[in-house]
Amino acid sequence: MRLWRLLELLNKIGIHATVAALFVATATYAAPKVGVPWDWQLSETIRPPKGIKVFDADPDSVTRKQIQKLKRAGVYTICYVSVGTLENYRTDVDRFPARVVGKVYGDWPDERFLDIRRRKILIPLMRKRFQRCKRLGFDAVEPDNQDVYSNDSGFNLTARQQVRYLKEIARVAHKMGMEVGQKNVPELTRRLVGSMDFIITESCFQDRWCRKVSAYPRAGKPVFDAEYKDRKINFKKACRVAKRLKISMILKDRNLGHARRACK
Repeated sequence: MRLWRLLELLNKIGIHATVAALFVATATYAAPKVGVPWDWQLSETIRPPKGIKVFDADPDSVTRKQIQKLKRAGVYTICYVSVGTLENYRTDVDRFPARVVGKVYGDWPDERFLDIRRRKILIPLMRKRFQRCKRLGFDAVEPDNQDVYSNDSGFNLTARQQVRYLKEIARVAHKMGMEVGQKNVPELTRRLVGSMDFIITESCFQDRWCRKVSAYPRAGKPVFDAEYKDRKINFKKACRVAKRLKISMILKDRNLGHARRACK
């Protein structure tokens, strides 16, 4: 929860702003500033690099002890959760009724699209996933696969339905005291930036759309970008662009393992 939100809430229930500020100062993390170093590891046993301020991980790959260690070091932690696809290796896969599960997601045969119109079914399931992130100690959620509406999902979906679903996802996370981010979908930035606390992008430099998410740093909200080594890139040039646009940029292997190159 960002400082101003918590102060406002505490003042509403009668706690003086000075006392509230002292209370907030005891928090184990601070919301990340624009431009801070980060890393993103989803495919291996985690090995957070030194010097980062933000770390994004899969909840199946970490323990509460590991997350608490990161938080004691002042690292803001983000929990990966797919909200737009169903991965067939998750422990809760049987809770998703067949009627909300669509086509296979392209080159990811272990994932199928979800019918994001079915919010009464999906939101409670996502809430349980977010609660698990909260129990592990994560500060925020990365709701992945926010582009169902623009894919051949097996459902007739619109951008409006996608935005409605994502805003409800954001409300669920915020009610838990967790922050939440936009993931890619630069075309939806104008409609989502007011509801989200940060954005995670992939290949925004390589695909030439980093400027499309500039509303985030303008609002004091960070942009965390990963470019990929399996594509041609002039990383020095990419870093110059990242610095100018106030983007936290890293270069990663496609599998999002330990290997990482950061802008200097």
